[in-house]
Amino acid sequence: MSGNTFGTLFAVTNFGESHGPAIGCVIDGCPPGMPLSEADIQADLDRRRPGTSRHVTQRAEPDAVEILSGVYEGVTTGTPIALLIRNTDQRSKDYGDIAQRFRPGHADYTYWHKYGVRDPRGGGRSSARLTAPTVAAGAVARKWLAEAYGTRFRACMVQLGELDIGFESWEHVPHNPFFAPVADVQRFEDYMDALRKAGDSCGARIRVQATGVPVGLGEPIYDKLDADIAWAMMGLNAVKGVEIGAGFASAGQRGTVHGDSLSPEGFRSNHAGGVLGGISSGQDIEVQIAIKPTSSILSPRASIDTAGQPVEVSTRGRHDPCVGIRAAPIAEALLALVLMDHALRHRAQCGDVHQSVAPIAASAP
Repeated sequence: MSGNTFGTLFAVTNFGESHGPAIGCVIDGCPPGMPLSEADIQADLDRRRPGTSRHVTQRAEPDAVEILSGVYEGVTTGTPIALLIRNTDQRSKDYGDIAQRFRPGHADYTYWHKYGVRDPRGGGRSSARLTAPTVAAGAVARKWLAEAYGTRFRACMVQLGELDIGFESWEHVPHNPFFAPVADVQRFEDYMDALRKAGDSCGARIRVQATGVPVGLGEPIYDKLDADIAWAMMGLNAVKGVEIGAGFASAGQRGTVHGDSLSPEGFRSNHAGGVLGGISSGQDIEVQIAIKPTSSILSPRASIDTAGQPVEVSTRGRHDPCVGIRAAPIAEALLALVLMDHALRHRAQCGDVHQSVAPIAASAP
């Protein structure tokens, strides 16, 4: 395994580089008979793509997806689905002066030591540009899950740099460039404008939720659903922390508070984040991820070159001063991929299990 394939029964192999001719993925294991078109995938790609506001990279990529295989007469055939996204706005010259230098906080140093060679153009394989195929594959997964179980996914930003974002309503999320669940985002606009002028960057925290999740997804001991969710989220560029449910706040809770009481009407809280013993409870899956500040910034920083000599690095080009701004649809896609893979695995092993007690579910606000 070389770290480019995600999943067991629903397996997604990601390929390409930031400044290569194209990026994409091959999905193996999608069930046959599901209607699928490029329009089903494009909507999610449009939410992630660059150039959508002044607060993100101005690289002008349409991210138009092409379905090359696995679909016949508008329906999946059960064979591998190849998705292609062509790169159209590369500016490789922006990276000429760092070809022999290591950018602090970036993967340059580790890639060079591991492989003996690296692609400095836009980060090459380590670029967040490679999240586009993930979003495309996630769109396929979320459509199948919606049709099979009514599962839905949504995500929002809950912190931008030092600024906490209160929760008002999910309705606000599609109507501002921050995926923020609030009506007024002016202070975030001002914060990002000042950050860009300073040549600096910031991190973010994202909340991602899945509703309508069936009971029983996940496998003990090493393939627990929450473990696989954490593994998937840590695979997203710049993620440095993952919480499920109450997360780190669990350390300060009493057992009388943290344990989600049950009643005939359902669960009375959701501190567990929808997973008990590594298996989905039927409640909403609740995840939060912490994203570090963007490593590519204009402010000069000390580093070394490939000869080990001290240098100063200032990264020019088009970069997101906060990669978390475009992370919401990516986090949704990753959660969809995990649930899709576990849904197929559950169906294969336990599809004929019949319960004598109907499942209950209740979601915390």
